[in-house]
Parts: sequence; structure tokens; C-alpha cells
Amino acid sequence: DGRKRHRDISCENMNKSSQDTGKIARSAGTVGFAVMCSRLLGLVREQAFAILFGAGFAFDAFVVAFRIPNLLRDLFGEGALSAAFVAVFTDYDTNKGSEATWKLAGNVLSFFALLLSIITLLGMFFAEDIVRLMAEAEFENVPDKVVLTTTLTMIMFPFLIFVSLASVVMGILNTKGRFFVPALASSFFNLGSIIGGVGLALLLPRFGYPAIIGMAIGTLIGGFFQFAGQLPTLRGAGFRFYPALHLDDPGLKRILRLMVPAIVGLAPLHVNVLVNTYFASSLQEGSLSWLNYAFRLFWLPVGLFGVALSTATMPVISRHAARKDMASLKETFVSSLTMSMALTLPASMGLIMLAEPIINLIFQHGKFDALATMKTAEALSFYAVGLFAYASVKVIVPIFYALDDTKYPVIGSFMAMAGNIIIILFTIPYLQHNALALSISGAITLNFFFLSGVLYRKMSGYSVVYLLHGLAKVILAACLMGIWLYYMQPLLADLRQQNILVRLFGLGGVIVSGGGIYTTVLYLLQLNELRTVVEKIMARLKR
Repeated sequence: DGRKRHRDISCENMNKSSQDTGKIARSAGTVGFAVMCSRLLGLVREQAFAILFGAGFAFDAFVVAFRIPNLLRDLFGEGALSAAFVAVFTDYDTNKGSEATWKLAGNVLSFFALLLSIITLLGMFFAEDIVRLMAEAEFENVPDKVVLTTTLTMIMFPFLIFVSLASVVMGILNTKGRFFVPALASSFFNLGSIIGGVGLALLLPRFGYPAIIGMAIGTLIGGFFQFAGQLPTLRGAGFRFYPALHLDDPGLKRILRLMVPAIVGLAPLHVNVLVNTYFASSLQEGSLSWLNYAFRLFWLPVGLFGVALSTATMPVISRHAARKDMASLKETFVSSLTMSMALTLPASMGLIMLAEPIINLIFQHGKFDALATMKTAEALSFYAVGLFAYASVKVIVPIFYALDDTKYPVIGSFMAMAGNIIIILFTIPYLQHNALALSISGAITLNFFFLSGVLYRKMSGYSVVYLLHGLAKVILAACLMGIWLYYMQPLLADLRQQNILVRLFGLGGVIVSGGGIYTTVLYLLQLNELRTVVEKIMARLKR
């Protein structure tokens, strides 16, 4: 009887895990499709920058100016605030009822709207000091570069308010099972940036203003669209805004309590970016631009896979934590991490093998020349090394929030910051701007191994054997795909002399064929997560 009861419990846990895997895969697919739309529009936005400004004076200034509000966005919006809010909001939604949940949401929106407005005003007031702190002496040696960067910083700082509030709204909607519109919100940002930014960039020079200022204003327009575009769906989910500010609200205090160590934990990762900006501004002009273009391409699979899986996994994990169901939480975590590896390792292989033809096709137009293509491709290859770790950390960190323990992500972040600086100091004389991409990959990989080890102890173990078994299948399939891509290199080299449509279809064919080889091998090796996704797709097609 005891053995039978144990088998029944095991089967029940396996069924729960399969259901969670299917639910996460379905939600991640929805998010991934929306993120794909956003990232494609993001590439169009980057193409506009490349064509209009190339890699040099104006775009270097824009990169530095946008870095501060963007880093604060990561901390308040898509980092600490988002993860802390989802954990608390899910607990309220599960245990305290609708009215208390909506009151918490309204109070959080009011509080952060006020706090972020104060931070924005301070940022605009001290913009020049911030720019001089971030940029090396080379910026000051170029006439008007600091002045232009300061102006762009002041224009774009209010972006922080819109995009952080948009992240809170996204957390509400995800908890309510609405994934598509929140994930599509970045598309609203990119549309606003492209239409408003390019239009103003073409118009403002007629009135004596630099064209890059138009792109800065377009960024602000895009941030507003990202927030406002989600409001109709939020209302449809039942949200009613209670315009009140209660600083003694237990839910708000709990969010802040989770956020403070989380911000401290995330800060070193963003200090890495500031450190890298400082070093890059001391290198050959264009280094900041090459690194930025490469990072944008690198962020495409991170968004598609890491962000999509993290967004889909967070409500499920938070719900298991709220119910104290550790067995289901472990199963969900291992399955999500396996899925993350299965998606990101082949993407890394593809980015490394195809970096130059991809950048040549997307960016080498207008003022973006062959040298910029080569330098950007080099940086992209070094970024791609850390892709699996970047995406996996996005799956791991929310579990610490769900378990109400944020000290270990803090420790891991400081370890990563130290690793980043050490890698830069040892490699920058030899690798130049590529050292900065390698340092980011090395730092995040260190963070991943630390956090996964700590989580193993904290959760009293999880199925490492299952994880390694799946990882072996993924590595084998990715290597076979890499061999195929290697033998396609001469074909891609010949295509570079052809027109853009021929190059597009040629590169697209190579990518699709490589992905087909990888998926086929993985399916034949019977990876459970892939099989679950395929079964869900087949079941939907039969309806």
C-alpha cells in the first residue's frame, strides 16, 4: 500500500509538472511571438540609427545619454520592481481577494509614479555631471560632444517614468494570465521611436537642431506608448484605479522590502555596464556604437527565450511558492531551465557562426560601413558566449523572489561585478572593444553557476541528473547544427556580392535549415520539453 501510494504521488507530481511545462511553453510561445514582433521593430529602429548616423560622434553620444534612464529602467521596471511586484501581487490574488489586490496595484502605481518623477527631475538637473562621470576624457576632447550628450540625457530621462509604470501594468496582466499585449508593449515603444524619432530627425535639422535630438524625443514618445498601449487590456482584466497613496500599506512595504536588496543585487550588473561604457569611451571612436549594435542583436534571443520564459514562469512559480508546494516548484524550475538551455545554446551557436552575414544584411547601409560590420560582428560573437547564462539567470532569479530571499542574488551580482572588472583589465590591451563584450559574458556566466548552486542547497536539491541528461542532448544537437553552418560559410561569402533580397533569402534559408537540423535531432533524442511543445501544437492543429 505504501509503495502504491508513493507511485500515485509520483505520477501526480509528473502530471502536474507536465501541465506546468505545457502551460509555461504555451505562455512563453505567446510572449515569444509578441517579443519577436517587438525585436524585429527594434532592428528596424537600429537600422534607422545605422543609416542616419552610422557608428561615431552622434550615435556614441546617444548611447551614453540613453544608458542612465535605461539602466534605471532595468532596476525599477524590468528588474527589482517587476519581480517583487509579481511575487506580492500573486500572493494577494491567491489569498486575499480581488478588492485588496486592486487596491494594492493602485497604491503601487501611485507611489512609484511619484518616486520616479522625483528621480527624473534630479537626473535632469545633474545631467551634465552624470555624463562627465560616465564618459572618459576622449568625450571632452571632441568639441560639443559632452554638450550634445547632456542635452540628449535631459530629453530622455522621463522615459524612466513611463517604462517603469508599464512594467507594473505588465506584472498585473501576467498574473491575470494576459501575456500577449504586455509582451507586445515593446512594439508600441519601437513604433513610437521609429515614426516619431525618424520623422523628427528629418525635420529638426531644418530648424538648426541636430537630427539625433529627434531620435531622443522619439524614445520618449515610444515610452509613453508602451505604457498607454496596455491600459485598455488592464481595464478589460477588471482593474479599477483607486487614486490613493498609503505609505503604511503592508503590501507596498513588502514590495519595497523585496526591492531594496534586489536593487542592491542588480546594481553591480548595471555598474558593469557603466564601467564598460567608461572603458569603451577611451577606445577607438565608434567602439560604443559597435558594442551597442552588437548588444541589440544579442538581446533578440535573450528577449525571445530568456524574457519570454521568465515572464511565463514567474506567475506559475509564485503560485507554487504561495501554496508552499515545493515539489511542484522544483519540477517547474528544472523543466524551465532545461527549456531555456534548449533554446539559447543553438542561438549562441548561430550568432557566433553567422555574426558577420547577419550584421552585413541588417546594418551595412548608409553610413554603416564594412569596418563597422566587422567590428560589430566580433563583439556579437563574444556576447553570444554568455547567452545561455543570461537567459537562465532570468529564470533563476524570480525563484529567489518567490521564496522571499534576495540576499543570494545580491552576492552573485557583486561577484559578477568583480569578475567583469578583472576580465576587462586582463584582456582589454589585446581584445580592445571585444574585451568588454567578453567581460559581460564571463560575469553573467559566473553569476549563473553561483545562483544555480545556491538554489540547489536552498531547495534541498533538484533533479540535476534530469537537467544534465537534457543538456547533453541539447549540446549534441547544437554541435551538429554548428557543423552544418560551418559548411554553409562559402555559400554565404558568395552571396555578399548579391543584392539584398538574394542575401536575405540565402541567409534565411541557412538559418531555417540549421534550425530544422537542430529541432529534428532533438526530437529524435526525445527531449521531454520539446515533445510537450510539439504535442500541444499537434493537439491544437487537430481541433
